[in-house]
Amino acid sequence: MTNSLLTLLLLGFSLVSLFAQQPISITSPNRSIAVAVGLTSAGELTYQVRYKNKPILEPSRLGFALSKPQVALTRFTITGVDSTRRDETWKPVWGEVSQIRNHYTELLLSLQDKSGSGISLRVRFRVFDDGVGFRYEFPQQMALTHFIIADELTQFRLAADHRTFWMPGDYDSNEYLYNFTRLTEVDAVTAADKEKDTALKTVIGPNAVQTPLLFKTADGVYISLYEAALRNYPVMHLQLDKPTLTLTAQLVPDAVGNKAYLQTPAQTPWRTLIISDKATDLLASKLILNLNEPSTIADPSWIRPQKFVGMWWEMHIGKATWEKAGGKHGANTQNVKKYIDFAARYGFDGVLVEGWNVGWEDWFGNWKEDVFDFVTPYPDYNLDSLTAYAQQKGVRMIMHHETSGSVTNYERRMDAAFQYMNKQGINTVKTGYVGRIIPRGEHHDSQWMINHYERVAQKAAQYRIMIDSHESAHPTGLHRTYPNWLASEAARGSEFNNAPTLGITPEHTTILPFTRLLGGPMDFTPGLFRFKLDQFDKTRTTRVRTTLAKQLALYVTIYSPLQMAADLPENYEKHLDAFQFIRDVPVDWDDTKVLAAEPGDYVLIARKEKGAANWYVGAITDENSRDLSLSLNFLEAGKTYEAVLYRDAPNADWDTNPEAYVIEKKSVTAKTKLSLHLANGGGCAIQFIRR
Repeated sequence: MTNSLLTLLLLGFSLVSLFAQQPISITSPNRSIAVAVGLTSAGELTYQVRYKNKPILEPSRLGFALSKPQVALTRFTITGVDSTRRDETWKPVWGEVSQIRNHYTELLLSLQDKSGSGISLRVRFRVFDDGVGFRYEFPQQMALTHFIIADELTQFRLAADHRTFWMPGDYDSNEYLYNFTRLTEVDAVTAADKEKDTALKTVIGPNAVQTPLLFKTADGVYISLYEAALRNYPVMHLQLDKPTLTLTAQLVPDAVGNKAYLQTPAQTPWRTLIISDKATDLLASKLILNLNEPSTIADPSWIRPQKFVGMWWEMHIGKATWEKAGGKHGANTQNVKKYIDFAARYGFDGVLVEGWNVGWEDWFGNWKEDVFDFVTPYPDYNLDSLTAYAQQKGVRMIMHHETSGSVTNYERRMDAAFQYMNKQGINTVKTGYVGRIIPRGEHHDSQWMINHYERVAQKAAQYRIMIDSHESAHPTGLHRTYPNWLASEAARGSEFNNAPTLGITPEHTTILPFTRLLGGPMDFTPGLFRFKLDQFDKTRTTRVRTTLAKQLALYVTIYSPLQMAADLPENYEKHLDAFQFIRDVPVDWDDTKVLAAEPGDYVLIARKEKGAANWYVGAITDENSRDLSLSLNFLEAGKTYEAVLYRDAPNADWDTNPEAYVIEKKSVTAKTKLSLHLANGGGCAIQFIRR
């Protein structure tokens, strides 16, 4: 060994020893966010986060409890420290912008368990100008090969009792309305709440919440706590300890209580914090996408964002049924031809049909493994003739695969189902996971199911099929890795407008962009034009709690490359002038500007059409009317545009007069400023066409 190499090795050991005694700090490229990581005197690894010198997280613990081998990974020695910086730009296959900057500073800590197990572990931090991501990594090693995680001990100790947007922890459902309380006012959902809201399924106990969480501090800092790149691992819920304001990771268990089965080398999802003192910057963040791996699809030319109509809302409002028995079967050949004709007449890409396949009489709640085979239509549904008819009209059918929670059955039949789709010329499928999961004891958010959703995306890509998943786990940016996974539901969508009590509140759509949508596109199914839902059943008292203009604006404010015009053709044909906006609005964008926003109150977003000069604006509000100022400085300077405004009429109101709207045209430039008045529960949609 040379003297110079010995000197370097001794220097390295000295630095590691020094780092073990005092925190190691790393800052974002613009130095606004700082992370400090260190060991306590007992060897516990902690981290803390500051934003513009304000505390975001106080020292919070990191670690694991393993059940095989039975080891508590809570006390460590730091054996190595490394850091790097990256600044690159990449282009998504589709999205809200045409290119994304990935700029961060990275810190990698190598750790050794102090209990004598010999297990080594790494923790990797990436600090961006708009937030922090960190994950655990288990390198390949003799001391650990196959192992089982009993608990992840990651903590997030908040600096104050912030106002918080939260949903109760539930391993099987994320279809909730958000609460907005102090963090210490988070509580279990009561039996009375369950009586009122059928979405509440398996609430997991007091003080448990789902991610994403959104906090707003007293001095106006917004903090989103979420996760990215969720693969081969369960969803992270959080358990709150109110006295210390500490949230601890609560992973979704399997049937015997284990959280994850891993084999080295392995890594966890990223735990993410997006931090900003501007609500608009929070919505513009691409941190979660940047923490995901690049696309696995070498040739994505077959992946196409699209708009579609569907034989779907009929069943929700009592006109038709999914099952054939009873005489109201909606998925019959003649009825679906009407949807194909409508889609062709107004320029839609596809037609979704639910209830087309045998099995709907016995599908829900029976815990049967083979209710559906995904290739056998009902006798009154001639898929061969319908796909041929649709192709003649320039329209594609969209397949529906409801698994009824029988996931093992679906996996056995996926190849046959996708081959059947290829044969029929169908390249998009909506999957569903209603009901208790088979294999028995698994939850919708468990490791087994997370792997299943990814297996579906992988298998679909082999057959050049695009995916829209419903009742799946919350998205965490995997649409970068699998761009054929166009959208997910994974939140309370528009179908809940038909819920008997709570439904969709006017504020709900002003919260979603700050929470669920940070992880990826949502198939919200906007575009309802009839607001009293007694059209086919006069006993129904449910209603849609928005104005018509707001329904149009949702196509801009709730991003998805897969957008549905959710209402019935006959309801659109009564308002073809307003329906024109749904026909025109794109589903893929070159640029997005978040102009004004406040979670739970309002959102104002402008988007530039992919490959064109036109812009679109959506503005929505909660139950309160409000006036917003819109500067058009995002338009190209020196050019004139025709602005087509679809706005609430002066007397519009979500409760008393939701269908009142006005359409007007104006000549505008980048120097123009518009004043937008949004009615109670209202909105405004604008198209800017460059002349």
